[in-house]
Formats: sequence, structure tokens, C-alpha cells
Amino acid sequence: MSEAATPVILAADSGLGGLTIVTAIRAALPAARLAYLCDNAFFPYGTRPDAELLSHFLGVMNRAIQRTRPDLIVTACNTISTICLPQLRAATTIPVVGVVPAIKPAAQQSWRKIIGLLATPATIDRPYTDDLIRSYAADCAVLKIGSAELVEIAEAKLLGEPVDQDRVRRILAPFFDRPAEKQPDVVVLACTHFPLLRAELQTLGPSGVAWIDSGAAVARRVVDVLPPPRSRGLDADLALTSAASDAAMRRALAQAGFTDVETLPG
Repeated sequence: MSEAATPVILAADSGLGGLTIVTAIRAALPAARLAYLCDNAFFPYGTRPDAELLSHFLGVMNRAIQRTRPDLIVTACNTISTICLPQLRAATTIPVVGVVPAIKPAAQQSWRKIIGLLATPATIDRPYTDDLIRSYAADCAVLKIGSAELVEIAEAKLLGEPVDQDRVRRILAPFFDRPAEKQPDVVVLACTHFPLLRAELQTLGPSGVAWIDSGAAVARRVVDVLPPPRSRGLDADLALTSAASDAAMRRALAQAGFTDVETLPG
């Protein structure tokens, strides 16, 4: 792919969790230019009222679009995908790919027919999520945990802080403090932050539990719908923050391939 034909993909999340989606996209499209909107002014999305979040996200995304001129947008966050996708798609002609909780593959993979849904409070009881369960997991018992605390733990880990395993164990207790035959054998990581804690989750959960996320599926969807690039776009990968970034955040972004970091004007 020539430089003149390099597509630009803009991914967005409230913090650094969306980098798990970016990693999957990089693997699928190594020649693409990646822009990442770290909307740290509104972290975490999962605790915000819907109307407030919708208004804010459409505004900050518009500024990010103007700066990066993307060929495709990825809402790299389950919460924002379940709240804002129709409005964002109506506001732009740029294709938008959302993140869907991996309930369908979890139901297919579960032999016990008990699956866990680990998400933010904003995603856990969303009608969209309930529709996915009715459509793809009607034959399963679905245990739900909605935790904003786990989002903060994952974000802190990526910023270099140690993980308090006792806190994580307490959050997971509704899944595993029950007889073995009533525990989930598959857990859906329905927040893009949670794969950052995969090692801790695997250590603290029973052996044999599958922890699945949507990263690979989102990357495949991006490959399928990415249009021909409209212009040269960015000369290098770029991270945008909606509030000032500290050294730890810039270090984490650099480790993910974003050495250029800008703060969006308000």
C-alpha cells in the first residue's frame, strides 16, 4: 500500500482501554494509520448519565474527526457503542464500527450453559445487551457483574500501578463464590479495559474458565467495511486527549505505538 493510499482509522474510548481494540486492528491492518482519541476528560464513560455522555461524545468526536480526517471510526468502548452509535452514524458519512459484547460466541462456547457478563454499570442492563442475550444466549443462564471499579483498576495498571488482587477477587465473587456446577465456564469481557487484566482474571478465576472479548471480531469488521482512503490523511499515528495528559499516560500511549500526543482544543 503506498503512502498516498494509506487509510486512517480513528478509535475512541474514555481512557486507555480502547488500546486493546487498537492492538487487534494493528495486527489485521499493519499498513493503516491509527488515530486514538483518549477522552480522559470524561473517564470513565460507564458512570455518566446517558444524555450528558451523548452530548459530550458527539462534540469531542467532531473535533477529533476534524483533526484526523479518518476513513473509518471505531467506538472502542462497549458503553459508548450501546449509547451513541445511531446518533454518531447520523452525524457523519464516515463508516462507524462499534464494539458488541461477545455474548454470541460465549453462548456457543459454554458447555455448562452458564456464562458471565463482566461489564460497566452502563452496559450491563442496557436494552441492547438484553437483546443480545435473548437472541444468542436464550439457552444460557447469564450472570452479570457491572463494575466501574474494575475499569479504574485496569486503567491504573496500564499507567504503571500495581493491581490489588484482593479488590479484583471481591469484584469477581458473584461469579465464583458459588458451587462449581453453578459457576460460569465462559466470561465475556464486555468492556475494552478488561482485557488489560486478563492475566489477573485468569489467575483469580477457576482453571478452565474462558475469558473472551470482542477485539478480534471488531478488527475483522474493520477490514470488511474499510473504504478506499479519501486523502493522504495523517503522516504518522496520533493520539488525542481531551484533557491534559501526564507522563504516565503518554508513556502508556507510546508503548501502544502513539509517540505523537496532542490535546484537543476545547
